[in-house]
Amino acid sequence: MIASVSGTVGRIGLDHLVVEVGGVGMLVHTTPATAAAQRHGADARLSTSLVVREDSLTLYGFADEQERVVFDLVQTVSGVGPRLALAMLAVLSPEDLRRAIATEHIATLTKVPGIGKKGAERLVLELRDKIGAPSGAATTTPAPADAAAGWRAPVTEALLGLGWNAKQAESALDTVQAGLGPDPDVAVALKSALRELGR
Repeated sequence: MIASVSGTVGRIGLDHLVVEVGGVGMLVHTTPATAAAQRHGADARLSTSLVVREDSLTLYGFADEQERVVFDLVQTVSGVGPRLALAMLAVLSPEDLRRAIATEHIATLTKVPGIGKKGAERLVLELRDKIGAPSGAATTTPAPADAAAGWRAPVTEALLGLGWNAKQAESALDTVQAGLGPDPDVAVALKSALRELGR
């Protein structure tokens, strides 16, 4: 089990990083917010979870240990794989996820693309006694990415990757754009769009 990765960020994608560790570039799948918080050439340390399949070894990385714990835990539920678990953490913080499950708030859970009412009910049923009570009320805001021209394209691509269609993504961006300014950070824009889509 690879519990963490520390090294220099060699490449940043919308939902992944390449971290250089001892001369080896390790591909680490992350949430868009975690990827956007990194800087090329900077040092990074991520808690990780290695998912072993018959034909692949896939490494998932997280900003902190709480995200990793929740990622592993939600996969104990029938029908939840690593991609859906990562989508949950892209939309909800660990605290928000704990709160939704502990309070049986189905509407919050169904904000995640790929989780319908039955899936949300199954999460509550199987995890409410395991996931623990939320410790705080606030959701932490990820460090913003460098502002870049054409911010809408990467944010739209990230939303499509999380399961929304192009029309939903564009509509959400149109709604939040006025409050973001002319050249917003990608991570901030993505967070605002996710909040709008979750309504």
